[in-house]
Amino acid sequence: MHDVHASPALPRVIRRADYAAPDWLVPDIAMVIDLDPAQTHVRTTMSVTRNGAHDRPLRLDGDMIEPSIVWIDGIEADAWTRTGGMLEIPLTGQHHIVEIEVLLAPERNTQLMGLYASGGLLCTQCEAEGFRRITFFPDRPDVLSRYKVRLIANKARFPVLLANGDPVGTGDLEDGKHYADWDDPFPKPCYLFALVAGDLVANRTTFVTRSGREVSLAIWVRAPDLAKTDHALHALSTSMRWDEEVYGREYDLDVFNIVAVDDFNFGAMENKGLNIFNSRYILADPDTATDYDYDAVAAVVAHEYFHNWSGNRVTCRDWFQLSLKEGFTVYRDQQFSADQGSAAVKRIEDVRTLRAAQFPEDSGPLAHPVRPDEYQEISNFYTATIYNKGAEVIRMMATMLGRDRFRAGSDLYFDRHDGTAATVEDFALAMEDAGEIDLAQFRLWYSQAGTPRVTATLTHHAGDGRAMLSLRQHVPATPGQPTKQPMVLPLRIKLFGADTGKPLGEERLFLLRDAAAEIAFETVTETPVLSINRGFSAPVVVETNRTAADLAFLSAHDDDPFARYEAMQQLMLDTLVTAVTHGHADHQAVIDAVRNTLTDANLDSAFIAEAVLLPSDSFIGDQLAVVDPDAVSAAREALRRDLGRALERDWREAYERSRANRFEYSPAAKGARRLRTVSLGYIAASGAADAAELAFVQFENADNMTDRQGALTTLVSSHADSRIAALDIFYNRYSDNPLVLDKWFSTQALSSRDDTLAVVEELARHRDFTLANPNRARALVGAFSVNQRAFHAADGRGYRFVADQLIALDKLNPQTAAKLVPPLGRWKRFDEGRATLMRGELERILATPGLSKDMFEQVAKSLD
Repeated sequence: MHDVHASPALPRVIRRADYAAPDWLVPDIAMVIDLDPAQTHVRTTMSVTRNGAHDRPLRLDGDMIEPSIVWIDGIEADAWTRTGGMLEIPLTGQHHIVEIEVLLAPERNTQLMGLYASGGLLCTQCEAEGFRRITFFPDRPDVLSRYKVRLIANKARFPVLLANGDPVGTGDLEDGKHYADWDDPFPKPCYLFALVAGDLVANRTTFVTRSGREVSLAIWVRAPDLAKTDHALHALSTSMRWDEEVYGREYDLDVFNIVAVDDFNFGAMENKGLNIFNSRYILADPDTATDYDYDAVAAVVAHEYFHNWSGNRVTCRDWFQLSLKEGFTVYRDQQFSADQGSAAVKRIEDVRTLRAAQFPEDSGPLAHPVRPDEYQEISNFYTATIYNKGAEVIRMMATMLGRDRFRAGSDLYFDRHDGTAATVEDFALAMEDAGEIDLAQFRLWYSQAGTPRVTATLTHHAGDGRAMLSLRQHVPATPGQPTKQPMVLPLRIKLFGADTGKPLGEERLFLLRDAAAEIAFETVTETPVLSINRGFSAPVVVETNRTAADLAFLSAHDDDPFARYEAMQQLMLDTLVTAVTHGHADHQAVIDAVRNTLTDANLDSAFIAEAVLLPSDSFIGDQLAVVDPDAVSAAREALRRDLGRALERDWREAYERSRANRFEYSPAAKGARRLRTVSLGYIAASGAADAAELAFVQFENADNMTDRQGALTTLVSSHADSRIAALDIFYNRYSDNPLVLDKWFSTQALSSRDDTLAVVEELARHRDFTLANPNRARALVGAFSVNQRAFHAADGRGYRFVADQLIALDKLNPQTAAKLVPPLGRWKRFDEGRATLMRGELERILATPGLSKDMFEQVAKSLD
C-alpha cells in the first residue's frame, strides 16, 4: 500500500458540466458497527460492479479515517493507495466483494458530520458528505445501494440501537454487549444512511396506510422529554395521511422512527425510515414552546416525512440537483401547513421568510442559481435559494398547470424515476408531458440567479372605457451572470373599482415571457385600482404607479388576503423609505389604513396581526441604494411610536379581547395570542406609562411560552426595572432546558436597546454559552448579526464580535460557522465607513491559519 499526500492548495471547484456517471456501482452493502464513544469499529462489505466498459480502478471517498485492513474477494489486499482522502483499489473483471475495516472516535467529532456523540447518544449525519467519515465508499448521491446493518454496543449504556429500514433481529452477546440487525430493502444513496444508539424511550402509535398496511411509528427521546412528543407524533400521522390524499404517496416500510438529538447542524434529516431531528423541532409543550415552535415542529416533521418520496425513493443525480428534493419538498410542506390552519397567514409567513433570507442572498456576493453551476463546499449550498426560491419555482409550475395537471405531473415523475437518481430536467419533463405545457423558457428559473424586477404601469382611458397595463421585467446582474434573459413570470392580476370597491372583472393569470408586454382591459367604467402578483404568484419585486390612496384602498377592499396584506406593507414601506431619504414623512395614510384593518370585525386576529406589523429594518434597507442603519431604525421607531399613540385605544381594545386567552393550539387561539403580543408592542412603542407593567403582568401570569416570551421581548427592549427581574425569573425557571435557554439568549441579542452589543459580549462569556452546540451559537451570534441597529454600530464593534465568534466556531464546526458569514458579506450595501470595517473583518477571517474550506469559500466570495 502507498499513501500519497497532496500539497496544500486552494479548495477544488466542482463543476456541474464535469458530471460523469460513477465508474463502479455498489448494489449491496453490509455493515457491522461495534459502537463505542472512544473507539468504534466499522467493518463494511460491499458488492461492487463495474459500470460500463473501462479499466479505471475503484475509488472510495474517505475523510479523517484510515483503513486498518482491506480485503478483495476474501483475500487481504495490499495493492491500494491513498491520495488525499481517497482510497484507490485497482481491480480487474466486472464484480468483486470489497471489505474494509476502520476505527472511529465519535466523541472527538465536533463537526457533527459522520458518526458523533451528543448528550450520551451516538448518532450520524451523512448529508451531504458525512458517510465518508464513517467508512470508505463512493460518496455521491447517484450510487444507490441496499443496506444490511448490524449494530453492536454495550447494552446498559446503549440499550436502544436504531438504523435505516426494518428491524430483523436482536440478541445478546458476550461482555455485556447486544446487537440489532436492520434491513433496508430500498436502494438509497449513502447520504441517507443513519444510526442512533442510546438510552432512549419512545412515544408510539400505529398508522394504517390506504392499502391496509400497519406501520409502527415511534419518536425516541430521553425519558424526561417524553411528554413533549405528542404534538410531533400527531403531526407525523397527519402528514402521512395528507401525503396519501394529496399526492397519492404511501409509506413503504413497516416502521418509521424519529430520534431527537441536541447537537445537530440542520433542522432535521430524512434518513430512510430513521429521521434524526434537532430536538427543537420535536419537543413541544405549552410551557416551553411558542406557537411558532409548534408550527415549526409540525412543518419540519411533515417536510422530512414527505422526503420519503421526494428525495428518498427518487433522489438527486448529483448535488447540483439539490433543489429537486429540497425545493419540491418545501413546497409540499408549505401546502401541508396551509391546509392545517390559515392559508393566507401561511403564505404571508412564507413570503416574509423569502424576503428576509433569499432576496438579500440573490442580490449579494453569494447569489447563485437554484441549480448552481459550481461549488467548492456543498454544505454552503444548503441555502434559502435552494430551499425557498426552489419552492417558489415549483409553486409557479403548479400555478401554471393547475391542481389536476400538477398532480398528474408529480405522479408521472414519481412513477418514472422511482428508485433512481434524477435531475431537474426529469422533473420538468414529467410536468411537460403530463401537463401538455412547454417549460423550456421557464427552466431559466433554475439557471439564472437574481430576483426579477417588474415595473407595472396602469393607465385608464375613461372616454372609451379601456385600461392598459404596461409590464416590463428586468433581472439584475449577479456574480458570473452580467446579462440575463427574460423569465417566465406567472402574474395573477385583477382590477377593482375605486368608487364602488368591487372587482372589475375576473382575476387573470398572465404569463409575462418577454422583456415588455401590454394587457388591455375593456369596459372599465370607473377608475381602476391594480391588484398584481396576487398570492405572490411569482417571486419578484413589483414596482407600480399606485398612489398611497390606491394602496390604502386595496388594504381595505382587495379580496385576495395576501394582496391586501401586501398593499398595507407597500404603503408602510413607501412611507418609511421616504422618511429615510428625506428625513421625514407623513404618517397619516398608514395610521388610517392600520386603523381600518385593526377594527375590521370581518378579519381574523392572525391576519390582522401580520398586516399591521411594520416591515423589518433589514427589508427597509433592501430598498435603499446605500443602507443607513441609524436612519432606518429612527424612521421605523418614529412610525411605530405614532401608530402606538394615534391608535392607543384600539391597541388596548385588541389587547383586552385576547387577555383571557388560555392555551389551546388552534388557529383562532394562535391568532389571538399573536395579536395580543403585537398590540402590547405598539402600546409600549407609544410610551404609555403602564406598558412595562402590562408586559410584566402578562409575563408572570402567562400559561404558555408564546405569551411569556412575547412579554419578555417587550420588556427586554425597555428601560423598566422589571426588565432585569423578568430576565432573572426566566433564566431561573428554564436554566435546565437548553431549548428555552436559547430563547433567553436570542431575545436579548435582538433587543433594540443602545447597550445590546455590551449585553451580547457579556452573554458570550456566560457559563451557559457554548459554540459547541449549533443551536446556542445561532441563538446568540446568529440572532445578533440580524439585529440591524446593534450589529451595524458605526464603530465596528459588532462586526468584530461576530468575526471573533466565527473564527472560534470554525475550529469546532465549520459548517455552522460558514452559515453565519452572510451578514458580514453584505458590506457593499453600506456606507464607506461601515463597508471598510466589515471588509476588514472578512479579510481578518480569511487570513486565519487553518481556515476550513467551508469558511474559505463563503468569505472569499463575500470579498469579491
